[in-house]
Amino acid sequence: MRHFPGVLTSSFLLGFVSLIGATWLQASPAAAQSTLFKSRSTQSAAVGGSTSVPYGWVDFCHRRPKECKVPALPAANVKLTAQNLRILKRINHKANSAIKPVSNFDHWGTMADHWDYPVDGKGDCKIYALYKRKLLLAAGFPRQALLMTVVRDLDNEGHTILTVKTDKGDLVLDNLVNEIRPWNATGYYFVKRQSQQNPNTWVSINQRGGTSKRLSPSS
Repeated sequence: MRHFPGVLTSSFLLGFVSLIGATWLQASPAAAQSTLFKSRSTQSAAVGGSTSVPYGWVDFCHRRPKECKVPALPAANVKLTAQNLRILKRINHKANSAIKPVSNFDHWGTMADHWDYPVDGKGDCKIYALYKRKLLLAAGFPRQALLMTVVRDLDNEGHTILTVKTDKGDLVLDNLVNEIRPWNATGYYFVKRQSQQNPNTWVSINQRGGTSKRLSPSS
């Protein structure tokens, strides 16, 4: 399970840079990122039927039952306003900066996935994603839009991220990258994620998330 923070370095395609043009150069980083979301459809990952629930989530729920004994709710998306985008970026950066990366085995002494909050300030990708989910819930984001997601990263290693469902498509909060990215600009292979209606139900995805691209020249 990958856990070391980093920044992807792939450059924009020439045609994309031309499309953004002067607007990109004149805008602030936040405005430039908003422009990108408008000009490039993020879409949403197509999900299949119910699938197996990760052991780590089952164990997490056993240890923290109040986190999981929740009612089913209608699906809901976040409206991707400039303010909400700023909150997503702030919380993603806060969590990435606050947690010291350490492997699951070195941290917990077990090969079995251990999901938890950063109770000691350390953890791997699951701890980052759960912490971001917790912070966004506290900030008023709907639970149905904050989905723990299992992927294969660029090295084909298991990795966990947080998917945020928005009215402009699925966005990814990732401890390997400080930028907020559309799911289809990650290059990851998406395996499964939580259902929007019930966090204890997981649905299959089995879809490649496009080609890794950067969203802003500032990161």
